[in-house]
Amino acid sequence: MTIIKSPFSDVDITTQSVTERVFRGIDPDRTILVDGSSGREMTGAQFIGAVKSLAGGLTERGFAGQVLGLMAPNIPEYCVVFHGTAWAGGTVTTINPTYTAHEVKHQLLDSDARILVVVAPFLDTAREAVQGTNVQHLVVIGEAEGVMPLSDLMGAPLEQQAPVDTAEHVVALPYSSGTTGLPKGVMLTHRNLAVNIDQSLEPANVQAGEMTVAFLPFFHIYGLEVLMNIYLAAGGGLVTMPRFDLEQFLTLCARHRTPRLWIVPPVALALAKHPLVDKFDLSFIEQINSAAAPLGADVAEAMGARLGATATQGYGMTELSPVSHVSPQGKGKPGASGVTVSNTESRIVNPETGDDMPLGQDGELWVRGPQVMKGYLNNPEATAETIVGGGWMRTGDIGHFDEDGYLYVTDRLKELIKYKGFQVAPAELEAEILTHHEIADVAVIGFPDDEAGEVPMAFVVPTPGSNPTLETLQGYLEGRLSHYKQVRKMEVVSEIPKSAAGKILRRMLRDQVGA
Repeated sequence: MTIIKSPFSDVDITTQSVTERVFRGIDPDRTILVDGSSGREMTGAQFIGAVKSLAGGLTERGFAGQVLGLMAPNIPEYCVVFHGTAWAGGTVTTINPTYTAHEVKHQLLDSDARILVVVAPFLDTAREAVQGTNVQHLVVIGEAEGVMPLSDLMGAPLEQQAPVDTAEHVVALPYSSGTTGLPKGVMLTHRNLAVNIDQSLEPANVQAGEMTVAFLPFFHIYGLEVLMNIYLAAGGGLVTMPRFDLEQFLTLCARHRTPRLWIVPPVALALAKHPLVDKFDLSFIEQINSAAAPLGADVAEAMGARLGATATQGYGMTELSPVSHVSPQGKGKPGASGVTVSNTESRIVNPETGDDMPLGQDGELWVRGPQVMKGYLNNPEATAETIVGGGWMRTGDIGHFDEDGYLYVTDRLKELIKYKGFQVAPAELEAEILTHHEIADVAVIGFPDDEAGEVPMAFVVPTPGSNPTLETLQGYLEGRLSHYKQVRKMEVVSEIPKSAAGKILRRMLRDQVGA
């Protein structure tokens, strides 16, 4: 067995809750959260006070051990709700606020959420989604007629963390498609998140008082852990953006002189090529780290050269809490996704034989460490397929290591489409498309796109006498799935290529269109 070890020293496996670990790094007198849209600020003391007050109010309502759904954009209150729930001994299932009511309801039912916290613009979706679920309280951040405001959930401060088994208690329940199939609840424990903070800070060297602009959504594990938890735990701070806008992003970076940027490949492309960048003095930027999808070496080098900064990449996935590989500041390699983090081991395995591959040769990346998820909620079969003997997590990504221990991700075994860093599960799209009366069969693949990375492309078999078009299909999906899951290309075919067992042969379709 060929195991790639971390070049970093092991970190202590903390027994603290994730919120205790975050509190440990906070300076009560320093501003740690800034609302980028309004400039509203929150100090460390205000944040800790709000977290404890919310936890107290939840405890008074007997919430410990229950699930709270959080459907909001990046605002300071998001951090309060997440950690207030964690401090009260609850679980947060993070919900994409652009989801349709159909998608939200699925997550609420699967997670058995009892409270749903939203912002006012998403109340109509929330009201529809909670019908037929176990949600007992719909709560709004701010004010809205007829809905309980978040302020009403506040109570006498809960001064100590509610008792939890940090190794077993699931504190975060984001949804991911894993290596295949429909979205599943990823059970992340306090220990998963708290240890991954320390694993990431070992090479990251985030300084006390260091600010960064957080546009990566907190409902996604990249934004939740790498920005919200890690920066707060390091004594840094966040300038929140509810959605990405290049000019606002650059303005906020310049205003707060952020030494590090955390981005995804489409933003890297903009930083490398968009003329707007030349209007800003960005000389204070030292490092730009891209993750969520592979970034081409040419774009990374062009971006770094233009901004005079080190361009690095990291690797992770929701099931890894999420960080397993990082490029230390100043030590990135073009096209590489970094080296293995502390307390973590990696293997490259032949997916067909299970044998370990020699250095430099491609195979499936397997990872083992304390950041590996507890499993998939209510899905032992998918858990057993993903976490195999010895605690190894099969990532579904193909790659290799070089002689210096740097990981290069080259392909995917898993079927997921990466649209602007977001996961799109072909199986989820196919299930929705098959409900259209004009479509008898369908297969979905990712089609390469310069801006988005990949876009969903559907191959459809029409029902007899029908003539489905891309426009009619898009109109049908508009109210059923989020915008980023929308089909962007379509081809009508007479049949879908399948194996003898009925599995869609997506590689044949990709080869057919040169994808």
